Amino acid sequence: MDKISFNLSLLSYLMASLAYFVYLAYRRPLVSTIAGWTVAFGLLCQTVTIGIRSSQTGHGPYTTSFEVALFLAWLMVVVYFLTEWKYKIKDLGAFVIPLVFIVLLFSAFLSKDAAVVPESEEVRFWLTMHRTLSIMGYAAFSIAFAAGIMYLIQEHQVKSKKLGIMYFRMPSLEVLDDLNFKVIMIGFPLFTLGFMTGSIWNTQMNLPFFSWDLTRTLPLVATWLIYSLVFFGRMMVGLRGKKAAQGAILGFVTVIGTYFLHIL
Repeated sequence: MDKISFNLSLLSYLMASLAYFVYLAYRRPLVSTIAGWTVAFGLLCQTVTIGIRSSQTGHGPYTTSFEVALFLAWLMVVVYFLTEWKYKIKDLGAFVIPLVFIVLLFSAFLSKDAAVVPESEEVRFWLTMHRTLSIMGYAAFSIAFAAGIMYLIQEHQVKSKKLGIMYFRMPSLEVLDDLNFKVIMIGFPLFTLGFMTGSIWNTQMNLPFFSWDLTRTLPLVATWLIYSLVFFGRMMVGLRGKKAAQGAILGFVTVIGTYFLHIL
């Protein structure tokens, strides 16, 4: 059952991605409606997959690389729907849902073996908090990544003074800049809390509170520094526009890089 629901969600996100591309090009309201319902069906199927997986393992989807990718893709869709409801930017689906599909497709090639979780309830609590908060932050960052790409596309068209069809299809620079900051304003504190609870989890596992591990800790520090520059830069010196968009893109690239370093 979990394989069927997983494959259905993967297929749904692929079809929805194509539909969003068509909507972006031809602006047919019916197409965006179909795309939205297709994503919703994919989310439902993925929820079933996560539910079955959790019932089989006895814990949430956050202990293995497969589970992290599965949970991240699910949260990305949830955050996308919340963003689309708030900002009414259906074009965002053409940038977010293909990314969801790629993340879920990648997870299909990872080991499905369950991990052994600590027996201590306290250790499991901090592990749950660390992974859940971090992945929630990553999901928010994925929306900032998409908004950043859209911003750079729009900004390029404005500066080149060649307003193509994409310019009239996508939101204004002001809206995209606001969206970029709002999701980082949510994602950065979540990621920071995930970082802190991860250190507490280390102490529960009799490990150093903070370790300068070149493949695990340092990439996380680099990610935190990038988003902190965007976050505090906006609040303290008014960092916005192209630099903020580039920071959001670079930050998410480091998130992906950190994930790959963790699974090596």
